[in-house]
This record gives sequence, C-alpha cells and structure tokens, in this order.
Amino acid sequence: MSKNKFFGSMSGKGYYIALILCAAAIGISGYLYYRNANQEESMSKDPSSYQNPQEGTVPAVATRPGTEATEPSTTNPTQPTEKPEPLKTGAPVSGETITDYAMDCLVYNDTTRDWRVHNGIDIAAEAGTPVLAAAAGSVYTVYEDETMGMTVVIRHQDGYTTKYASLDQEVKVQPGDEVELGQEIGCVGQTALLESSLGHHVHFSVSLDGASIDPQEFLDLGK
Repeated sequence: MSKNKFFGSMSGKGYYIALILCAAAIGISGYLYYRNANQEESMSKDPSSYQNPQEGTVPAVATRPGTEATEPSTTNPTQPTEKPEPLKTGAPVSGETITDYAMDCLVYNDTTRDWRVHNGIDIAAEAGTPVLAAAAGSVYTVYEDETMGMTVVIRHQDGYTTKYASLDQEVKVQPGDEVELGQEIGCVGQTALLESSLGHHVHFSVSLDGASIDPQEFLDLGK
C-alpha cells in the first residue's frame, strides 16, 4: 500500500474515533450533571438529610433562647422552730418561811444542834395542808429519805428540778406521772428527822442542771 493511501485510510478512521470519543464525553458530562442536579433537588426538599462529614453525630439538645436547664429543688423550706412558753411557777404551799436557803454560809440547826448549809427553804403549814406542784413537769421519783422523810422529785422544762420533802406518807403521785402547775402531789407532814424540831413543814429545794439554786429565784419566774 502506498504511503498516501495509508494516511488517507488512517485519517478516515481517526475521524470516526474522534466522533466516538466526543459522544462518550458528552454522555459522561450529561450523567454527572444529572446526578448533581438530583442531589441538589433532594437537599432543597429535605435540608436535614444533609450532614457535614466534619460534624459529630451527637444530636444537639434543643433549648429555648435565654433559658438554662435547671433541676427542681428538693430542699424543703425551713420551718420556724416553735419556742416553748416560759415556765410558770407557784409556791408549793402557803405559809411562813422559817428557814432560808443558805449554801454560801452556815445556819444553826436546832434538831442536830450544829451549824450547816441549807439547800432549800422550810415553809411551815398545818398538818394535812395540800402540797402543790410548783410548776408543770414529770414526776421523776417518790421515795422516803432517811433524814428528810417522804420526798417527791419533779423534773421541769429548761433543766429545773424541784424536790418536796417532809411530806405526809400518803402521796398523791407516782413516778412517770405528768403534773400541772398547782396540782396536789401530797400533804404537809413531819417526816424529816433532820428537821423534826421545826414541826409540820415542807422542805422545798430546787436545782438547775443538777446544781442547787435558791428556790426563791425559781418562784420569781412566775411573777
């Protein structure tokens, strides 16, 4: 074959090859354009379907603007504490005080014929005169003391304790009883051997948190 015929033949075939390549390029371009157009249309209809690959997959919590999430308070409101009423007091029996309170000095005891301290007051009254609770409280104990005779002990609020000695044997209360101010707990007697020379009387003593105090200070609380 001559050189001219060979190139003529190749140039004819090249035309068709170029035509095929152009058609293929046009088809690929059309396909890519169609696919991108479909993706953009899908995103425009449902923007939430698009996810940026650089963003995390943890969903955000929706909140209202200007507010913060708070937990309900479980703290109970403070309730005001009720204070007990001031202790009301009254004399255990009406009568003359024949021996005063004396813990910082010595007083003469006619029965024992010596000088000694005196932790209460002695109130003279007729035999059988009712002896009253000097304040509301609870009967702590009832017993017969070897030297002070029949005795009743009552505990009160604020740390006060009252003791009634030289009572008649027939007492009106027993341990554990709740008594009110002025309630009868016994009667005047003469059972205190240590004070037998005084006749019928009540030996009345008071302590505060276990320490002896002047009974008159306790009685003054009721004034």
